[in-house]
Amino acid sequence: MSTSNLVFLAVAAVLIFWAVSAYNRLVRLKNIIANAFGQIDVQLKRRYDLIPNLVEAAKKYLQHESSTLEAVIAARNQARSASDAVRSHPANADSVIALASAEQALGGTLGRLFALAEAYPDLKADRTIRELSEELTSTENKVGFARQAYNDAVLDYNNAQGQFPALLVARLFGFAPSAMLQATESAVERQTLRIQM
Repeated sequence: MSTSNLVFLAVAAVLIFWAVSAYNRLVRLKNIIANAFGQIDVQLKRRYDLIPNLVEAAKKYLQHESSTLEAVIAARNQARSASDAVRSHPANADSVIALASAEQALGGTLGRLFALAEAYPDLKADRTIRELSEELTSTENKVGFARQAYNDAVLDYNNAQGQFPALLVARLFGFAPSAMLQATESAVERQTLRIQM
């Protein structure tokens, strides 16, 4: 075997080793995203389970505000569907963006419900409503921490699949950039909700 053949085989072996390594790293980073979303998903499920209890407890005080209560449940159902879509493909940017939008809508309807509570002292003083509100706040804080871990995983993945020469492997095997999950409320909105309840 000639020296040029040996050099060619060595270069080919290095390139194959590098490509396999880059592919495996991208797969590992996608799996980290899936795991990070799993932590968010646990908290979102808890939140989605608390909302019907909150609406049920508020019904006796807000019978004439049924449109607000129905809007909360509709937004909750839409957010839950969006969460289910992300669960099956946690690195899919379109699904993550749809979830962020649905969560934003849910946050808005919950904000309207909590604003109504201000007008009804009996509702605001109700023990069940206060406990559910505290659980929702606690859950939202846990979602925030899990969201940060998810966004960190997405950043690592996006950096890895967007850098040359790993970009070549990413494009060859269909590794697309993912989207970060934005906060459902601004810090001011979260503080306002805490003050209201």
